[in-house]
Amino acid sequence: MSKPGDFEAVRKDIVGILKQKPYDDGSIGPVLVRLAWHASGTYCKDSDTGGSNGAGMRYEAEGGDPANAGLQHARVFLEPIKEKHSWITYSDLWTLAGVVAIKAMGGPDIAWKAGRSDFADETLLPPRGRLPDGSQAQDHLRHIFYRMGFNDQEIVALSGAHNLGRCHADRSGFEGAWVNNPTRFSNQYFKLLLKLKWEKKQLNRDGAPWQWVARSAGMDDDDEPLMMLPTDFSLTQDAEFRPWVEKYAEDQELFFRDFSNVFAKLIELGVYRDEDGIARFSHLEKGKAEYRSAPQKSATPQGPGAGKDGEASKAAEENKTGVPAMRAKL
Repeated sequence: MSKPGDFEAVRKDIVGILKQKPYDDGSIGPVLVRLAWHASGTYCKDSDTGGSNGAGMRYEAEGGDPANAGLQHARVFLEPIKEKHSWITYSDLWTLAGVVAIKAMGGPDIAWKAGRSDFADETLLPPRGRLPDGSQAQDHLRHIFYRMGFNDQEIVALSGAHNLGRCHADRSGFEGAWVNNPTRFSNQYFKLLLKLKWEKKQLNRDGAPWQWVARSAGMDDDDEPLMMLPTDFSLTQDAEFRPWVEKYAEDQELFFRDFSNVFAKLIELGVYRDEDGIARFSHLEKGKAEYRSAPQKSATPQGPGAGKDGEASKAAEENKTGVPAMRAKL
């Protein structure tokens, strides 16, 4: 148990659990980034609801959104850290885990502030349907990201998070990695978008009718092809998006700088702090702000894409350090 407020100790422990051989490509870093992203991407500037404050994904109403399928693994991987540092809120832990993972995988430093609190119940949760749908195109991206307050340049920069991780057929319906090294943060995503010959592959799955596939130099016919979502490919087909794809493909330093800025903006959406730094819900409810840390949830993955006997479940179990097996909705 660390002293309350010792976020450096939390950072070190997050780095210590990133390598997980049974999970995906040997690292849980990418799924932790996705957790921070999805926990923040529910924000709506018009209603001033959603965002990273509250950790609403602990409840079925938000966590059960099909767009969040598979993120129960990320949350379970972090349970031993929550047990060790019980004072930290889930909303701080999830966002901190994302920025720590990006840095550990070779990405830029990202500004992060503590002080988020956890919802005590489901009354303040945002509605489902606010997260991006990978089967759509550029109009959908603008609809989703403009609602959060981002511009075209920021949309392209945030899309660069697809340098990390892979899609799973049992979660999104899509399948495969975007880049050759999905556990190393770089600008390869943009380079491959422009360089490779992408072809449509029919999937005929719910929510994922087709995806783009290609093989890079040196890949054999029996190697798993790289993939791009329809939303990814649409960045190259849009007159406003494509110039930023080209700039980031040519200049990794520019991409890192812009990504750092926009990801820091993303994880601050919906966060309003008092003078003491503690985030409040007073724009949604009455009452004085206090740092509210929710109790632990389930120690095993549950929900869509949980894979009861899958590698992720095994890895999560191996990563446990005596977390009480408290049953949760997810």
